[in-house]
Amino acid sequence: MEHPIPRTVEEVFSDFKGRRAGLIKALTSDVQKFYQLCDPEKENLCLYGFPNETWEVNLPVEEVPPELPEPALGINFARDGMQEKDWLSLVAVHSDSWLLAVAFYFGARFGFGKNERKRLFQMINDLSTIFEVVTGSAKQPKDQSHNNGSKSKSSGKARQSDSQAKGVKMSPQPKEEEESGEEEEEDEEQGATCGACGDNYATDEFWICCDVCERWFHGKCVKITPAKAEHIKQYKCPSCSNKKARV
Repeated sequence: MEHPIPRTVEEVFSDFKGRRAGLIKALTSDVQKFYQLCDPEKENLCLYGFPNETWEVNLPVEEVPPELPEPALGINFARDGMQEKDWLSLVAVHSDSWLLAVAFYFGARFGFGKNERKRLFQMINDLSTIFEVVTGSAKQPKDQSHNNGSKSKSSGKARQSDSQAKGVKMSPQPKEEEESGEEEEEDEEQGATCGACGDNYATDEFWICCDVCERWFHGKCVKITPAKAEHIKQYKCPSCSNKKARV
């Protein structure tokens, strides 16, 4: 299938998005068809994504060296040797790597300079990876994540009533109150660490605070999403929940 060769940053990014969309379809909405095509009894197979948002499982190209970087070879051989979700995650990781290889192949071929390569990577980096989409770990857009993270923290520290659980209330505080406590909250946030993984607080991630031990946790570490947090009146971290169960 012939496709126009991208020559500018915008054209390479458009090519990247089209191929990415096709690969995501293969691993999500078309996953049953994709699974069946990856028969371990067949020869080495590859998953290709195309700029027109389609995908294909096929043998690698015979041309050596190939015109474009090739995707991971033999994805079908691992299909029955691991859990389906793990296999799909593995294919997703290799697909992400292939997309970057193709994009920067075009960049090298058409002489992209430092600023053009940087701009291309920033445009690509604003999209979720295929792995994040397939595993459901795709982050929210930066602005939204920042708001959720900071509001979650500030509402937790400035608890005003029993129903306003720490780290759970997602609605913004009154403007005057928010401004007056801005500097104090900033200092607190800089020093906070996750009670599960120990990593430092980051404004682009969702956090939640335990009402019992008052420790902060990444939402992903305790499997709490912003949507789920909206319905929690009093949050107890796994450790505090286990203590209560043992009593």
